[in-house]
Amino acid sequence: MEIRVLPLSEEQKKTKYTDESQLGFGKLFTDRMLVAEWRAGQGWIDARIEPYAPFLLDPACMVFHYAQEIFEGLKAYCWEDGSIALFRPEMNARRFNRSATRMCMPEVPEELFLDGIDRLVSLEREWIPSSPGTSLYIRPTMIAVEPMLGVKPSDHFYFYVILSPVGAYYAAGFKPVNILVEDKYVRAVPGGTGEVKTGANYAASLKAGLEAKTKGYDQVLWLDGVERRFIEEVGAMNMFFAYGDKIITAPLGGTILPGITRQSVLLLALELGYMMEERQIDVDELMADIRTGKVTEAFGSGTAAVITPVGKLCYKDECIQIGEGGVGTITQKLYDTLTGIQTGKLTDSFGWVRKVA
Repeated sequence: MEIRVLPLSEEQKKTKYTDESQLGFGKLFTDRMLVAEWRAGQGWIDARIEPYAPFLLDPACMVFHYAQEIFEGLKAYCWEDGSIALFRPEMNARRFNRSATRMCMPEVPEELFLDGIDRLVSLEREWIPSSPGTSLYIRPTMIAVEPMLGVKPSDHFYFYVILSPVGAYYAAGFKPVNILVEDKYVRAVPGGTGEVKTGANYAASLKAGLEAKTKGYDQVLWLDGVERRFIEEVGAMNMFFAYGDKIITAPLGGTILPGITRQSVLLLALELGYMMEERQIDVDELMADIRTGKVTEAFGSGTAAVITPVGKLCYKDECIQIGEGGVGTITQKLYDTLTGIQTGKLTDSFGWVRKVA
């Protein structure tokens, strides 16, 4: 599909950041965005890169009333030689389309997804920060824009991509976080939408997250929605627990997001000589194993934070330090290796990196 590039006037250009240490996460957006439309009977039409601007949407658009929406998240990195690299964008394209199928939305041609992001990032390369820990966050999104009140799949969609130069996901840096195991609210159940990136999943998690923050915790760890017994995932990341040189994580089963960083950790850990096991993790068993020191480390994985060490896990009225409470050896090794591949400091033996022209 041809992608038109619309002109960007001097008046439409934004004031670029001057201090990369003050970027934060997801608050600043670049000059341009990628947009394409899908209409019933026509398919994908009018792909273009245009100046970043608000959409003019009818108040009856179905995305507002029935939450027919999906999104993705990936990053572009500026390497020391000045080249720009994406990390496994093909995986994002495929997960985006799995989400689209589940939400009764049209699949985006992989060529449009990947080539569109390549061209957009290339045009906006001056916005990509280069300081350690920084990157350009990429947010592909699709929304239902047919103006109609009625529960059915929309006949009109916008697919768009916006870019945001970002600093570290956690302002405090690479330090352990404290996590509360949620035993009151439920995030996902088998047969639901827990395995896709749709906004409604995140909206449903807000109350638990806010309540956890008022108690002094950084994140919420969800249990399964049926028995309220088995560990699933944290809102922004998949979870891993190290028993010495063995790393255990919950299996995918329709309620957990199939994280791209998660899948990368599974492969990378084996390459580094660790044992990997995907199995159900009983929360009482886990807390007992932390208490006795069998669990030596815990960490989360996700696109935004990459790898996040966990210092304490709290369940009901008990809050237990994991290991020595700091960043564990395995956690540090995985973080250093994964970010080294992403930023070009280490050899990419997996073929995960895609260079931007």
